[in-house]
Parts: sequence; structure tokens; C-alpha cells
Amino acid sequence: MEQNQLVYIVCGEASGDLHAANLVSAWKAINPKLQFKAWGGDRLAAEGVSLDQHISSMSFMGFLEVLINIRTINRQFKLLKKNLLQQKPTVLVLVDYPGFNLRMAKWAHEHSIKVLYYISPTVWAWKQNRVYTIQKYVAKLYCILPFEPEFYAGFGIDVAYFGHPLLDEINTFQQKSEPLSFAKPVLAVLPGSRRQELEKKLPLMLEAASKFSATHQIAVACSSNIPQEVYEAYCKDYDVYLSSAHTYDVLSVAALALVTSGTATLETALFKVPQVVCYKGSALSIWLAKKLVKIKYISLVNLIVQKAAIPELIQDECTVENMQKELLKLLPGQPMRQTQLLHYTTLQALLQEPGASSRIAHSMNTYL
Repeated sequence: MEQNQLVYIVCGEASGDLHAANLVSAWKAINPKLQFKAWGGDRLAAEGVSLDQHISSMSFMGFLEVLINIRTINRQFKLLKKNLLQQKPTVLVLVDYPGFNLRMAKWAHEHSIKVLYYISPTVWAWKQNRVYTIQKYVAKLYCILPFEPEFYAGFGIDVAYFGHPLLDEINTFQQKSEPLSFAKPVLAVLPGSRRQELEKKLPLMLEAASKFSATHQIAVACSSNIPQEVYEAYCKDYDVYLSSAHTYDVLSVAALALVTSGTATLETALFKVPQVVCYKGSALSIWLAKKLVKIKYISLVNLIVQKAAIPELIQDECTVENMQKELLKLLPGQPMRQTQLLHYTTLQALLQEPGASSRIAHSMNTYL
């Protein structure tokens, strides 16, 4: 293998940066001669990867936000093309971030750059026509959800599934962490990592959780993307613990949780914490989602086990009263709590053992 082989990685969000960093760490152990460059974040930088662009300038979510920032996105696309033409990578690893990365896959293919796609777009949920872009321009696709390979294989795509990389991250955390200590059982509140999520849901989640404050310590998992004083303003009338460290610090000691829809639902399940999932978006976003999205559930847990393993309170159902009612069903001794924990066992088996990052790195190295 040549010494100067270059792997170029592109991700646009914190979760992609996290999984890309774990992939690089595993890949370096297999092939220390490889060089890495990236558009990424602090986690990739911590792995010694030289960043051409930081994800802080790329993280645009939602229809309106993307539209408002379309000129910025197009400038970034142009800059990335210039980087790739100058540096001539052996392979381009695109991580999630489909709106941007699928465009880049097409361009790279047209310029004879081989593309490996890690963390497949959710084309089975919406924008299914994107599957043809993957079919034409991606050399190999790496999925992290167990039901995805069958879907993609049906389109003749070279697809692989080696388990979910979150298991690696949780395993690493559990080996290194010193657990928090509280006098009462912990009710974790995970309100999301975006300001609009906080505005819509955190006041409701706090009011719902306050019913349990006599018997539980309410702990809010804060995101590093949002200043601490924003949380303090919301929480000033409640007796809560604000955790500004890792979400896992709270989940590792939680007895039950109120969780915003997203990756956090899966993380909560992998820590075996019974949970209620909450989602409240703008009326326009919900209307569009109902028109465009073709899935039965919004939480990853329910999507993976393919049943209503955990309650989902969406939009008008996402009320203080409903949150409290569902949390009461998850207290110790309640049948629903035990049922959720049994579903988590099924989930864990479907996601395989820790080591997905290493298995994927081996596969990508073999491809090289």
C-alpha cells in the first residue's frame, strides 16, 4: 500500500464528526501510514485530522434555514470541490449530511474520485429518489441501522452493516467515567441541541417533570451549542441539576427520562433508561413531514424494533399532562417499565456488539 494515500472525510454535524472521529481512530490502528484530511469538527481535530473547514459553519437544519443559507452552502460546495481537486484523495468518505453530501458524491464520481458513504441517508423515510444518486455515484454504502441493508440491496447497491457505532461511544464512556451521585433517583430531561427545540419543548418538559420533584432529582442535559445562561433562564423556577458535561453523565444514572426525538432516544435506550419521547415543531414543518415522510414512528428505537416500544408524544399530543401520564407508567413496579426494558434487550441484539467503528475501518481499508 502506498504511503501517501489520502482519505478525505466530509461531515456537517456534531454526530457525524463523532462517528467519523471514532472511524479514524480505528483506521489509524489498522493502517498508520494513511493520511486524513476533513471537513469536520473538534472530535476529528482531536484525532489529529487536519481540518480544511469546521462544521460550525455548516450546520443548517430544516427547510427554511437551508433556504435562507443557500448562498453560504453553495460557496462551501465550491470550496470543497477546489480542495478535492488540489489534494486528489484516494477515497472520499462522506458521513451522513445527505443534502450536501449526495451532491458531492455526484460531483466526485464525475471527477473519478471513489466515494464511500458512511451513515446512509434516510431515503426509506423520505426523498426516496435519492436512492438512485447512491446507486450511481457511491462505490460502497455503510449503514448503521439493521433494517437498511435489505432496502438498499433491493436497488443493487453495494451495502454493508457492521452494527451501530454509538455502542462504541457508550462503551468508551462507561470505561472512563466517574458517575454522578444524587440523593434521589434521577429524572433526566433531554431537550435537544437546538434553540428552537428548547423554546418549544423545555418549558413543557420542566413543568411535567416538576410533578416528580418530591421523589426524583430532575437533571437537564445541556448542549455545548447553547450558552448555559439560556438553560438557567428556563430553569429558574425549578429545582433542577444542569449538566453541562456529556449527556451520558445524566443518562448513566437516570431512572427515567423525557427525551426529544433524535439520536438521544437511541442513546437513552442503550443506557437502559425507560423514556417518553417528545416532539414539537412548527406547524409548517409538521404539515410538510406528514406529506413527505413515509414512516410509522419518529424515534429510532421504535423504527429499529419495528413496534411502539416507547411512547411518542408528537405535536398536539406533546402536552404536560400527557408527559406526566406516560412517566407515571414507567415508575418502578409498573408493567410498562418492564416491557420497555424487554424491548431494549431486543434493540441491543439488533445493533450487534461494540466494535462497529473498527469493523467498518477494516472494510474501508480492504476497499483501498
